[in-house]
Amino acid sequence: MSSHLSPPNEPKIAELIEGRALSAVFQPIVDFGGGTILGYEGLIRGPAGTFLESPGALFAQAAREGLSVELEHAASAACVAAFAELGCEGKLFLNFSAEAIATLGRTREHAADWLGRQGMPIERIVLELTEQCAIDNMAGFEPIVAALRETGAQFALDDYGTANASMNLWVRLQPDVVKIDRFFIDDIAKDPLKFEAVRAMQHFAGASGARLVAEGIEKEADLIVVRDMGISFGQGYFFGRPQARAPRAVSDAAKEALGAGHIAVFPGARRSAIPGSPSGGMAAAKMLVQAPALDRSASNNDVLDLFNRLSALHALAVVEQGEPVALINRRSFMDRYALPYHRELFGKRPCMLFANASPVIIEKSMTVEQMAKLLASDDQRYLADGFVITDQGKYLGLGTGESLVRAVTEVRIEAARYANPLTFLPGNIPISSHIARLVEHHVEFHACYVDLNHFKPFNDRYGYWQGDEVLKFSAAVLAQACDPTRDFLGHVGGDDFLILFQSEDWRERASSAIAAFNSGALRFYADEDREAGGIHGEDRRGNPSFFGFVTMAIGCVRVKPAPESRARYGSEEIASVAALAKHRAKQEASGFYLIDIDEGAAVLHQHDNASPTPRAAMALD
Repeated sequence: MSSHLSPPNEPKIAELIEGRALSAVFQPIVDFGGGTILGYEGLIRGPAGTFLESPGALFAQAAREGLSVELEHAASAACVAAFAELGCEGKLFLNFSAEAIATLGRTREHAADWLGRQGMPIERIVLELTEQCAIDNMAGFEPIVAALRETGAQFALDDYGTANASMNLWVRLQPDVVKIDRFFIDDIAKDPLKFEAVRAMQHFAGASGARLVAEGIEKEADLIVVRDMGISFGQGYFFGRPQARAPRAVSDAAKEALGAGHIAVFPGARRSAIPGSPSGGMAAAKMLVQAPALDRSASNNDVLDLFNRLSALHALAVVEQGEPVALINRRSFMDRYALPYHRELFGKRPCMLFANASPVIIEKSMTVEQMAKLLASDDQRYLADGFVITDQGKYLGLGTGESLVRAVTEVRIEAARYANPLTFLPGNIPISSHIARLVEHHVEFHACYVDLNHFKPFNDRYGYWQGDEVLKFSAAVLAQACDPTRDFLGHVGGDDFLILFQSEDWRERASSAIAAFNSGALRFYADEDREAGGIHGEDRRGNPSFFGFVTMAIGCVRVKPAPESRARYGSEEIASVAALAKHRAKQEASGFYLIDIDEGAAVLHQHDNASPTPRAAMALD
């Protein structure tokens, strides 16, 4: 028998409805603020122990029998009856397809009559529009939803982000509640794209006035991220599976997780383009030089005339039917024409004679990273000739080699503030942002500044390529020492890293990182240098010196939340004390040093009063 068909002895859907053989189960929807239950989603089950027990099989059979809408209405009635019998508080969320909602009536009176017959105060009912099927007649569906809401019932959009639950529906139906599909919530603590997708939903929810419910929460780490993003409600196995006897309170384990003292480390994407930086069309627009172009049928005299009239024009594009086919460099052209008799000999000849028929062409929409590849190409003529900028293949204007180098450099400098291009770890701006979040949430943490001893002599001896390998190794060691859900790892620049520990065993983690790096770094040395115990080189003053192996030093600052601390410190003060701790750690045989934020701030204050020289600190902006 085919798997999609029910066994012949199973009851028909009409019989189940008539015999009231459907049973209800309830899953709590939790308010993160107080750890209380906002309400429950009512779900239906068929007769226990039968093929139709699962809702999937039940509704599939109803579809085959043409009784889908009747089953939905019977399911809602069963949920309301069981809910009332249990005496549960809060809202009851009921699932409906668009077709089932459409049968509730097009007027407020019809909708109120149906809802009133359910035996529950209308204002406690939330109707969830499921994603099962598309809405064929949206213009006719909107007044039905409006009529339902006029009765006092609320309207929710279920499983948002999948199937038919789209932005279009959100805009047109303006739901009171939007339930984010579990796909976006599962592993959101690890997935930067899911995080950004939910963040976008948050922005729109703020604009539309809808409340968000995060569905499918099964892991504590995902819950902490969702909580710290500012989403107020959640549902999932972490709070409880659907069951016939609805729980009246959140479990102790769930309450403990909701009240966890640490804040989430938001997942960070590797950034190839930074918000607000010139990329794509913005970069092209900055480089664009508005310049006339000549048709390929033009003569060299026409080129000379334009260059004489427009003295600032560095080059001239040649086009055919609006598309660039060549580029004429001003200096090269004028140098040729300065030769005896060249104007007389070549003036009336076609302009293509002295043109570069393979110019560099940059499309307006090209990303900065694509533009950057030109800098490493073998063809460097763009430095002198410049290049042509097009819009969908049509000539737009010109750019210079200087403007290209400047645009790429500016974007890469800006990008490094967000993510280090070597290790892809967060840069100074995300570091400062996370410190600010820790301080604002009054969380105790340890800011650990990591530096490598004798790294410069190693770089001088083995070269930057090998030095980069050491930096990547140190980043891997530090990442291994961190709990990604609690500890934030950033790369300030060069051989400087910063860890913002919230893990209770942070000291053991820091010590293990030092030990792992110090032993692992030996493999980057040649055999003779390992045997000698180090390398010969020059110190910063140019004097011959012998340097031991590259080792790791970690200076830690204990930051207590105000008012436990004498003052509330910002990222700059914390960074300055961390830099002080790092300097002291480099003098310790263990490579480790711990200082309290108040003590470190007092030391720096004394230093500032005693010396006109500014304190040495890590720049985070």
